[in-house]
Amino acid sequence: MSTRTTVVWVPDWPVVAAVRGDEVAPHLPAAVHDGRRLVAVSALARTQGVRRGMRRRQAQGCCPELVLLAADEGRDVRLFEPVATAVETVVAGIEVARAGLLLLPAGGASRYHGSEEVLAERIVTAVAQRTGHEAHVGTADGLLAAILAAREDATVPPGASRDYLAPRGMSELAHAAVQDGLDAQVRDLVDLLGRLGLRVLGDLAALPDGDVQARFGTLGAWAQLLARGHDARPPARRRPETDLEVSCELDPPAHRVDIATFMGRRLAEELHALLMEHSVTCGRLQITARTDEGEDLVRVWRTDTGGLGGLTAARITDRIRWQLEGWLTSGALTRAPQEPEDAHPVALVSLALAAQDVAPAGAEQGRLWGGASGGDLRAHRALDRVQGLIGGDGVLTAALQGGRDVRDQVSLRPWGDQTAAPRPADRPWPGRLPEPAPATVLPEPEPVEVRTAAGEPVRLDERFVMSGNPATVRGSRDGTAERAVVGWAGPWPLVERWWAPGARRRAHLQVSLADGGALLLSWQGRWMCEGAYD
Repeated sequence: MSTRTTVVWVPDWPVVAAVRGDEVAPHLPAAVHDGRRLVAVSALARTQGVRRGMRRRQAQGCCPELVLLAADEGRDVRLFEPVATAVETVVAGIEVARAGLLLLPAGGASRYHGSEEVLAERIVTAVAQRTGHEAHVGTADGLLAAILAAREDATVPPGASRDYLAPRGMSELAHAAVQDGLDAQVRDLVDLLGRLGLRVLGDLAALPDGDVQARFGTLGAWAQLLARGHDARPPARRRPETDLEVSCELDPPAHRVDIATFMGRRLAEELHALLMEHSVTCGRLQITARTDEGEDLVRVWRTDTGGLGGLTAARITDRIRWQLEGWLTSGALTRAPQEPEDAHPVALVSLALAAQDVAPAGAEQGRLWGGASGGDLRAHRALDRVQGLIGGDGVLTAALQGGRDVRDQVSLRPWGDQTAAPRPADRPWPGRLPEPAPATVLPEPEPVEVRTAAGEPVRLDERFVMSGNPATVRGSRDGTAERAVVGWAGPWPLVERWWAPGARRRAHLQVSLADGGALLLSWQGRWMCEGAYD
């Protein structure tokens, strides 16, 4: 499954945040290290030959004047909050994938602003005017394609993401490793794929699903999903669950971030305990704070990127602290109460956490031969919301039931209705059309002409005996060209309520055509096309 995704990317954000936080002169080459290797490099340092992944001494050998700065994830998130706030002035509902990278669904936002290109232009302008940072925006089907498009300020047309990704090197997968601890695993996978001769993403996308899952496991299946231009979502989940929420009132109100974070730690432990108690996972974490001025500050953190994660109390607390510090930096809060009286310090009066897109933990599965189905859960929740707006019968789903022809075997019932089908499917149903069922069933049967090799019409008598062997089929309504018949099976007679005056008499005929297609025909005094086989 793939959706149109817009990515907002600020290049080299860890370096940008570190340079600003440590007040380093902007004309100096800089890099951020984690104690072992460089994790981010400025554009000026790259011109001197410094590359991400280098050891410190190797980097200093390439560029002696290089300024090395320590990695600090909390600082990166805190200083990124003004950028997220700027993007929210253009479109609501953003998701923080990591500091420096924002995700948002492109469909509604682009329609509101007129086009995906106009949306990108307004986001770039808002970020530049409000923060002074240079943002890049890209839109495509799927997470990886959208991230790479943002790095090129490009818009990939719908349906073209797989071709867009196919010629790119396997190392591009590292850009989608936005989850904690996933970088090293992806690097190892890319190295393994390279040693096996898989150099570009197109090679991985072309492999059979089952072989990739069996050889490379969940991480390999995740990488193949991205390489095909799809979204990486949580594994299969069977039913939607209610969002879990915890909240507390701060009395007295908290004027400082450390006090609010202390309360947030307690909420994080409560929320984590609820998730464990219900044996569920969540796809998004919403943090809400209310000020004494009545303003609600809300931010949603995506926790399922990559489909390989989970939340702990410590990780939830980290995000609370980073978010509070981010609001502080953006001016929404104040750190200390010792402010001038005319400064009107803002205090927090309540704090709340909500685990959204909740699903049973036991339903997670590592994509054996099926596709990723995190989208299924989101579709279920959307259907529930729509049904609440337009009524129980406003959303219908199809279910199999007993019957003899292809239309009798489908029962429409309200979404969520668990009642049994009107006609049990496990009964014999004599005269039922044999398997396989047609892949496509026409909304209404269409009349066709069936003729013999001599051009004579093929008819059925009262005993359902055909007047000749079918040789050609032509659509009589639209006058489509004749299609040669190379094989046929049937007819299968079907008589319902033979004892009543209005008895239904018909027969089914399966025909295979020279062009590779196959049709299901029915005789009801004339030939009708009921459906087509793949």
